[in-house]
Amino acid sequence: MGRKSAKIAAKKGAADKAKSQIYTKALHDVALAAKSGGGDPDTNFLLRIALDRCKKFNVPKDNVDRAIKRGLGGDGEGYQDVTYEGYGAGGVAVFVETSTNNITRTVANVRSYFNKCGGSLGKDGSLQFIFDRKAVFTVPTEGIDEDEFTLELIDAGAEDIEAIDGLFEVTGPMESFGSIQNKLEELQTKPEEAGLQRIPTTFKEVNDDEVMAQLEKLIDMLESDEDVVTVYHNIEDTEE
Repeated sequence: MGRKSAKIAAKKGAADKAKSQIYTKALHDVALAAKSGGGDPDTNFLLRIALDRCKKFNVPKDNVDRAIKRGLGGDGEGYQDVTYEGYGAGGVAVFVETSTNNITRTVANVRSYFNKCGGSLGKDGSLQFIFDRKAVFTVPTEGIDEDEFTLELIDAGAEDIEAIDGLFEVTGPMESFGSIQNKLEELQTKPEEAGLQRIPTTFKEVNDDEVMAQLEKLIDMLESDEDVVTVYHNIEDTEE
């Protein structure tokens, strides 16, 4: 393979990997929404959002249908949501969410990634004071009065509403998810994304290039694993 062909292949490989990660997360959200609220998007708010995201990213319909069946327990694949907690190089906290039908395979892979990148897998609960689980909604700002919207959402339990690049990011306690969801439905405002995320309460500054390279390698290896849905970390963002 020539140099030009190799570059094209490398770019295609990176694009395919990114697409696979998007598909994994989108389909997991579909399965989770179906599991919690049923398979009818007309009555399941979260499923509507998850299906819209799949449509946006051109996720194949067969994959979406299988994800709904999996959420409803009808495909017999036996998938479980399992989380892993550990520390990467430099003491950075790393929280990993997975969806797997083979826990033995998944834990072995996750542990090996930590070990290869100068980190270590910890016990469940070891990061409970570093990450808070929050309700997070992303809502387009178009046609919305920011002051009125902010007051309405705070009244519904939101802690923070921030406008970034044409989107409102609404954050609140995990317990406020339902009330914020109901308020958005009442306002006839459809979020682009909605779910529970793990938000760091403390951050770790990384000034060593070698340590940062190990952390980036670890995150990349984790995100490339087919069982991994989301990777959270508490690296301090030092960009202005």
